[in-house]
Order: sequence, then structure tokens, then C-alpha cells
Amino acid sequence: MSKNRKITYCVTGALVIGLFLLIQVLISLGLINSYWQNIFILICINIIMATSLNITVGILGQINLGHAGFMALGAYSAGIFLKTGVIEGFLGFIISLIIGGLVAGIAGFLIGIPALRLRGDYLAIVTLAFGEIIRVFIENLSITGGAQGLAGIPTTKTFYKFFFVMVLLVTLIFTYASSRHGRAVLSIRDNELAAEACGINVTKYKGLAFALSAVFAGIAGSLYAQNFGVLTASIFNYNKSFDYLVMVVLGGMGSMTGAIVSSIGLTVLPELLRPLAEWRMVIYAVILIVMMIRRPQGLFGRSEFSIRNLLNIDRYKKGDTEYASKASCK
Repeated sequence: MSKNRKITYCVTGALVIGLFLLIQVLISLGLINSYWQNIFILICINIIMATSLNITVGILGQINLGHAGFMALGAYSAGIFLKTGVIEGFLGFIISLIIGGLVAGIAGFLIGIPALRLRGDYLAIVTLAFGEIIRVFIENLSITGGAQGLAGIPTTKTFYKFFFVMVLLVTLIFTYASSRHGRAVLSIRDNELAAEACGINVTKYKGLAFALSAVFAGIAGSLYAQNFGVLTASIFNYNKSFDYLVMVVLGGMGSMTGAIVSSIGLTVLPELLRPLAEWRMVIYAVILIVMMIRRPQGLFGRSEFSIRNLLNIDRYKKGDTEYASKASCK
């Protein structure tokens, strides 16, 4: 590992820890009340959902309109496990995440292999149908509480659990995207025929990307269940999937940092507009429309924000204007 890469990792880790400590200090001082603590937890969940969906939409280049279905599977499987009370405390929290991820991952693998033989609009319709099938299936099971929902799930409002799970999963997603497996998926996105001609197993890598995306969505669903304590299948409808797709598109399809920024913005913005009552969603929609007209490729396009470029300030001193113009968006 090069020295510059080590410095980048150290600075990134320090910034993440610094952000966490800042939020914890503000909470302890009472400057962040319980309402905004819940918003911060929701931001962590939305970041996981948006970055996991970006694996399919951005890296693989396939539209998935049923991502909320995987979230529902993870939420309900984790909720049912937690209600049994077999294992409680921090160990129960970790096991619930594993169960939620495994259940959603298995479903993602089983659905992904046949579905990913389709492309474009056909795949979008299939994934949309899958999400709705999962919702209806959950509503007709007695173990899930049926249409009335699943209540009495043990909750946790400890912010650090959600924050560090989010950091860990986003790190894993970044690592996957930059690995040889991620580069193989990127080659399939750019030219599937050329990738197959080069010896890349297209079906294998498509299925792997779809399954990994489902695993992370299932873990996010488990966090969602433990945050709210009550689940209803109607929450995980196609509108939920569209919300996460908007986050990915707005941030830039293929950009993980863009998905993170848009997740934060689109979670906080409706809350800031809440005093405007019925005009809140109108203004929210207008902002999205203007944003997509002004920058149709998204906030970051397919680029990633790079701390390494920001740290290399000597290039700026030498008057390298071309480097300076690209450093903020690479």
C-alpha cells in the first residue's frame, strides 16, 4: 500500500470519527433532540439503501424498481427473530442484522439469476412486480401480523450502532466497487458483449451484484425494524423503491459519494420544509425537477469525491488549473 493511500485512509477515518464525536457531543449537550436523533438514524438507513441500490443501478447499469422488497424481507425476518427474545442485547442486534441480510440475499440471488437475463424496461417491470409480490405475500402471512403489521419489536435508539453499521457497510460497498469483481461488473455495464468475449462470466457477476445489493438492503431493513419497532407491509411499496432510486439518480448513477450526499439531502430537506405544511412536497418536487434539469447526470455524475486530491495541495501552488478543476469531482 502506497504512502498516499495510507494517508488518505487515515484522514478519512479521522473525519468519520470526528463527525461521530461531534454528533455525540451535540446530543449530550441537548442541542440535538430526540426527533433529530431519529432523523440522523433514518439518514444512516437511507445511505445504506441508496449505496446498495447503486450497486445494481450504477455499477451494473440495470434498473431495479423493487429494492424495497429486499428491505421488507430483512425487516420482517429480523423483527420476527427479535420478538422471540432468544438472544437479546448487542449480540441479538448483530445476529438480527445477519439474519436480515441472509434472507434478503437468498431472495436476491434466486430472483436475480433469471431476472437479470432481461434488460432495460423489461427488467424494471420484473423487479417492480417482485417488490409488490413480496408486499402482498407478507400481508397474507399470520407470522408477520398480516395487514395489521408486526408490532412489539424490541427497539434500540442508540445512534452509534446505526452509525458504525452504516460506515462498515459503505466501506464494504466501496471496497467491492474498486475490487476486480467490481471492475468486472463495470465492464459488463459498459459493454456486455465485449466483457463476455474477454472471458467474464456475465451471469455470475450479474447475480453476485444483485445478491450483494439485496444483502445490504436486508441489513438496512433490520435496522429499520429496530428503529421503529412496528412494521406494516404497505410501507415497503413501490413508492419506497422509487424514493431510493431518486437518491441514486440525483447523486449520480455509479457514484457512491453522490448517493451518500443525496441521501442526506433528500432525508433532511422534507423535514426542513415541514413548517410549510401542504406546500412542503410541492417545493420538494420543484427542487428535484430543477436539479435534474440543471444537472441531468446527477450531483457527481460517475465520479467520486476524493480526499487524496484535496490533500495534494502542492499541485494547486504550481498553478495546475486543469488539476484544480478536476480535483473536486474525481
